[in-house]
This record gives sequence, C-alpha cells and structure tokens, in this order.
Amino acid sequence: MGGPLEGWRILDLTQGIAGPYVTKLCSDYGADVIKVERPGAGDVSRRIGPFPGDDPHAEKSGMFLTLNTGKRGVTLNLSTRTGRELLLGLAARCDLIIESYRPGTLERLGLPPERFAEASPAAALVRISNFGQTGPQRDFEADDLIEYAAAGTLQVTGDPDREPVALGLFTPLFLAGAICAPHALGAMRAAHRDKQQEVVDFSIQEGLAGSMDRSGPNLVAYQYTGTLMTERRNIRPNVVLPAGVYRCADGYIQVSTHVTWFSRFCRVVGRPEWIGDERMTRNLNNPDEIGAEVEAAFLNWLRPLTKQQAMEEAQAQGWPLSALNTPADVLRDPHMRERGFFVTVDHPETGPIELPGLAMRFSGTPGELRRAPLLGEHNVEVFGELGCTPPEVAALRAQNVI
Repeated sequence: MGGPLEGWRILDLTQGIAGPYVTKLCSDYGADVIKVERPGAGDVSRRIGPFPGDDPHAEKSGMFLTLNTGKRGVTLNLSTRTGRELLLGLAARCDLIIESYRPGTLERLGLPPERFAEASPAAALVRISNFGQTGPQRDFEADDLIEYAAAGTLQVTGDPDREPVALGLFTPLFLAGAICAPHALGAMRAAHRDKQQEVVDFSIQEGLAGSMDRSGPNLVAYQYTGTLMTERRNIRPNVVLPAGVYRCADGYIQVSTHVTWFSRFCRVVGRPEWIGDERMTRNLNNPDEIGAEVEAAFLNWLRPLTKQQAMEEAQAQGWPLSALNTPADVLRDPHMRERGFFVTVDHPETGPIELPGLAMRFSGTPGELRRAPLLGEHNVEVFGELGCTPPEVAALRAQNVI
C-alpha cells in the first residue's frame, strides 16, 4: 500500500537540512520526490556526519541518508543552458517545486518564478531561505544557532547567570522543516485547485519566531504585557514533591509533579501512611516544613533503582516519571521495538542500516521508508522520462550537464 501523497510529484532543489527534511516527509508518505544535486559535489549534507567508522564518505553520511529517504536522485549543472532546460522539463511534470538557494540565485540563473509558472502553471513554488526573499537582512549569512538567536529563542535557554545555552545540533533547522512541510502541501493543494502558481516565501527566522518553541508565546506575551512567558531563571516550584532531573543507579530520570499527585507519590515511595496525614497534606506547599523528609523518602526509593525500574514503578501508580534515555537506550527501547519504529534499509554503499521510521501511522496508506539515492543514481531513469535515451544521458554527463 502506498502513502497518502502517492500520485503527487515534487521537484526538490533544496540542500542542507531544513529543505530536505520537508521533502523527506513528503517522500516517506508516498510522494515521488526528484532530488536535484550538483554533479560531483552533491548536497552539502553528504559531508555532514556521522559516518560509519568515522570515515567520511559522500554516500555514507548519516545525515544525508536520513534526510533523503525514498527520493530519486539526479544531478544537474544549472550553470549550463541545457541543464536549465532539463530542470524546466522536470518542473513541467511536478506539482510542487521546493528550493533553498540563496535569495536571487534562481533569478541570476534566468529561472525566476515566472519561468516555472510557464513550465507548470498549476505547480506551487516554495522558497526556503534564512531571512526571506526580501528585506534588509535578505542576504545575511546564517546557521542553525544564528537562526535561533535571530528568532528570539536562544535567549531563553540556559542558566540566567550565564550566557544562553545552545540546543542540540541542527534542532532549529529540523523544526523549520517541520513547520514548512504542511504549508508546502497547502500551497500544492491551492495551486492544484486554482490551476495557477502559488509562490511561498518561507523565512526560517520567521518560522522559528512564530513557533510554539517559546518564541511565539513570548512575542505574544511581550506585545500584551511587556513581559515574557518563558525566561531564563532559577525557579523551584513552591511544592514539596520532586520535579526535574535526578540521578538513579544507572543514569537519570525526569519527573513531573503536582500536589494532586501526592497520593501517587506516597504509594510509589512506600509511604502510604502520609496520604491521610494532616501534617503532610496541609504543608504540600511548604518545603520548609516537610520538604526534607519528602526528599529523603524520594531519594531513598530512587537511588537503588535503574531508570527503567523507576519509570515502571512510578507509572504503575500513575505518577509521570520517565527514564532519561540515551540514544543507545532509545535504540533498545522495547516499546518502540514492539511498535516497529526502527526500519532496516539496505544501501549499496553502507549495507543494511537501521533508521528512525515514520512518526505517524496511517491505517490505509501507511507510507514506507526507503533508502536514500546515490549521487545521480536515477539520471537515466528520470531523464528518460523526458525522452532522453541512455546514450544521450551519457553524452550529457560527458558535457558536464549532469
């Protein structure tokens, strides 16, 4: 069974992370995504690790293999007239075109939105860039942390007495891709419905600034009250129950707390007599009175346990507590294994590799995780669909067009 996007064709002119993540989501759920790369060099993400054995290889980048699952890969030299003509030929067969070049690049190549509209009048064109296609910062350089800083999110992470702390690698770019993806599909649907081109200008800065990852709520709060909803501050809830990260026998756990969960806490830590103890119940918001003995009971229960044991015991009583999993823990997670989240794909350069699977489960059109393409792997197949014979494709390669 195919995915829900089966029958739609997407021309992928993106590279890096944000744009390829958009098209990966489409490909995994059935869209025919044709990824265009530069001859010889390919997508910049081919040079981003991790690599098996820490040995860099353009066909073995974990980043590229994850971000480009299921796509058909071709190469095109857009500095050549023939390369641009072939690109427009591909565009004529597509419902959605997504690009992430520097603003003005396609125009300098003689490929403004109007050329794509001529080739495919009912196709949407989504343009992803750091700061948008217009404005005084249009041409500013950026990476993931610069985008988070410019969007106003980075300033709320970390200890208030220190400089802001960066999030994990590339988090802002994956978030930007996730924000862009449904809007790209909306543009594709609108262009198909109205039978005319829809051009989308997606600024990563604006996407992050309006997201629910603190930036959006903070902007609204500041507009209304002059204060922020989320700030960097040292704050301990004025309750006695534990909250946050704690060490256990083999790592750490994360626990959430609320006074209404006091009875659950008592049963978990082996102090059921506290449930009806008036001295305890009337001081749940008074750490000075009972905080030390509550903390002692909690730590005495937690320290001998593994994080998995602690999670299972707490969850059995309805108390929200989780193991703080490492990547190795996630790969071994029995729950995720039973649900079949991880998928093994066979790649000609890496051999069988295991990748994170599809995050959403469709009952009738489940989609499928397929391997990423080799550089230019589908040149003969895709350009053959435009009428090029294998000898002609070979000639294009010799002419440095593909």
